[in-house]
Amino acid sequence: MTESELPPRIVLFDGVCGLCDALIQWFVRVDRARALRYAPIQGETAARLRAMHPEIPSGVDTVIFVDEGTVHLRSRGILVSMRYLPPPWRWARFLRWIPLALSDAAYRLVARFRYRIFGKREACRVPGPEERALFLP
Repeated sequence: MTESELPPRIVLFDGVCGLCDALIQWFVRVDRARALRYAPIQGETAARLRAMHPEIPSGVDTVIFVDEGTVHLRSRGILVSMRYLPPPWRWARFLRWIPLALSDAAYRLVARFRYRIFGKREACRVPGPEERALFLP
């Protein structure tokens, strides 16, 4: 599969992280325009994207947003993806002007303790029938 065969905007997330699952559920709920698609970092879509974009890390501690071939990692991944949400959520994208060192330091701190605080699932969540089309393998 080539990049042109993939949806233009994909959020990659840790499929077994409780916090990541809650974030993706929230995105699905507020993204009424269905502008975003989602795939677990542990899945085949993420593997394909890694082959096309070597800057995508192999670890599971990073939310990654691929926007028409441009890769955004960690805090920027979340903030840039919010531009596709309706107001008032899209306005949070302006937080990307916070220095990257500061926003990514906060991101890494949360990522370090996310399993302890929010739990870890045994397997990736299976989306319901109404949201199945939004999720990639």
